[in-house]
Amino acid sequence: MNTQLLHDDPQGIETAAAILRAGGLVAFGTETVYGLGADAGNDRAVSAIYTAKGRPGINPLISHFASADAAFTQVVATPLAHALAERFWPGPLTLVLPRAPACTISPIATAGLATAAVRVPAGRTIHALLAACGFPVVAPSANPSGGVSPSDAGHVLAGLDGRIDAVLDCGPCTVGVESTILDLGGARPVLLRPGGITLEMLEDACGMPITAMAGSDDARPSAPGQLSSHYAPGLPVRLDAQTVAADEALLAFGPELAGSGLVWNLSPRGDLHEAAARLFAGLRFLDMEGHRRGLVRIAVQHVPGHGLGRAIRDRLIRAASPRS
Repeated sequence: MNTQLLHDDPQGIETAAAILRAGGLVAFGTETVYGLGADAGNDRAVSAIYTAKGRPGINPLISHFASADAAFTQVVATPLAHALAERFWPGPLTLVLPRAPACTISPIATAGLATAAVRVPAGRTIHALLAACGFPVVAPSANPSGGVSPSDAGHVLAGLDGRIDAVLDCGPCTVGVESTILDLGGARPVLLRPGGITLEMLEDACGMPITAMAGSDDARPSAPGQLSSHYAPGLPVRLDAQTVAADEALLAFGPELAGSGLVWNLSPRGDLHEAAARLFAGLRFLDMEGHRRGLVRIAVQHVPGHGLGRAIRDRLIRAASPRS
């Protein structure tokens, strides 16, 4: 299969939509990361995503919509869901809700669960693409399963070239980490994955404390991003480094530790928004260049766990987990 690189223009968007309508796979940029898209109601197309990525079938997918009204035709939306959608959509928030009786999302995409994960992404191109399709599009990160998520079109091609139909080049992603996932199926909201909308923002919007799901669930994840080993580069990752050796690459945050000849600073001024946007590109650069230089691991300086730092640390903890 030859993977087409499509431009972010009306012709490229229409070509991408035509491929998706025909049951093909198209990667595209959102505000978070690049997603690998397929028609959410097409069993064969959804299955092809799992095959292209090597993704476990137990790991559910997020369905993307052009509007909240469209999303809420597929799930049983609560008043809180409507309030959060009004405040945060379009944007990096995914809501997990019970499937509606008339839900057309493939059970393969929801991994057989009674719930579905839905969101309305932000960005001119993705909105134009979803409008041109006229159906929900499932889209996990456009990379081989378990690896570092892609934040530009080049990252997608590095991992999936020849395995998918096309990449719609939307430029670099602005948020840089995946969407926050909030489960609204129970009596109280539960944070399933930290992401671009912070826990503090959600608690303010909900007017109540939000429980964060503890740990990982490798046996039966209820949302993407819950596997213990995920977002991982090839080199091992060492967290909260206070020193760095000459045979280690350094993922820095703020003032840099001395000792490494290969450094990617997420944010020299210690800005968590800048750090999130640069996280996956930094891991990819240090992994590729570190391998070339014969380095043995990536040392990571401490990133605080508040605000967007919670999402950054979540990705780094999973990147550092032992590989199965």
